[in-house]
Amino acid sequence: MRATSAAVSFLLSMTLLPGAHAFDLQGHRGARGLWPENTLVAFARALTLGVTTLELDLAMTKDGVLVVSHDPHLNRDIARGPEGDWLPGPGPAIFSLTAAELDRYDVGRLRPGSLYAAQFPDQTPVDGVRMPTLAAVFALARKAGNGAVRFNVETKIRPDRPDDTPSPEAFADAVVKAVREAGLTGRATIQSFDWRTLLHVQKVAPEIVTVYLTEDETIRPGPDGKSPSPWLAGLDPARHEGSLPRLVRAAGGSVWSPQFRQVTPEAMKEARAQKVRVIPWTANTPEDIARLIDSGVDGLITDRPDVARSVMASKGMALPPGSPVTP
Repeated sequence: MRATSAAVSFLLSMTLLPGAHAFDLQGHRGARGLWPENTLVAFARALTLGVTTLELDLAMTKDGVLVVSHDPHLNRDIARGPEGDWLPGPGPAIFSLTAAELDRYDVGRLRPGSLYAAQFPDQTPVDGVRMPTLAAVFALARKAGNGAVRFNVETKIRPDRPDDTPSPEAFADAVVKAVREAGLTGRATIQSFDWRTLLHVQKVAPEIVTVYLTEDETIRPGPDGKSPSPWLAGLDPARHEGSLPRLVRAAGGSVWSPQFRQVTPEAMKEARAQKVRVIPWTANTPEDIARLIDSGVDGLITDRPDVARSVMASKGMALPPGSPVTP
């Protein structure tokens, strides 16, 4: 299907204006605050509402299928077994299951009474929902006729749990292959807290933009208190005066995605000096979203794109058009 004229106009505003970038409104895990995270239902809701980018997380099955999941293991607060029973404890690693085995689990609602469910009281459950493949998310956007929406895909991998996932190189290679085969190298970014995958992407696919995620845990020194964090692929913040934007630039990146509380006036000044775009995660309240916009960030990742759109509208900002679609 063809993109709507409004979507085309919005895409042009992002790509054709010299030195200009439209504000990048990213639906976190689709729209986690409204619908079951990382499901086609959530991505359809985000597309219908209107976002610039679908943000999503990736795992890989035992037989090499890229699937959309935040957790390398099945999350007991999200996944139910074939009989509809909640998992009694931590679930198996997705990398230990085939795609067919994984498809037996329902991920359409949060476990009642869990702390996780309490964080998202407005999430609408949808029973019978399965974990989608990355290819299915790409297909959903095509079904919506949206040729402008972007995809920010995250490799969910930890340096301290190497057996839970493919190697950084194998994981990155699989994502690059999927993006290229879908013809989306110009509309996809690959992000990660584990910077090893990003350095590999830059080596094998320089045409794909990489996004450097940070939070306090991933930038702390190693266990000896002196060596760099194992998340940073050998890069040492101390050699860059503790500046995360400088560290991102030293890694070869151009986009920094910090936990939103890491966004300070000093950090924004550093980012601008380094010509690094800033797209923080995950701001959900009107107050936090407004503060970030006023600070000059280039976009934001949010569980509540509906709230973000309201704040953007109140500030007279252009809104990405919706493209109604059902899974």
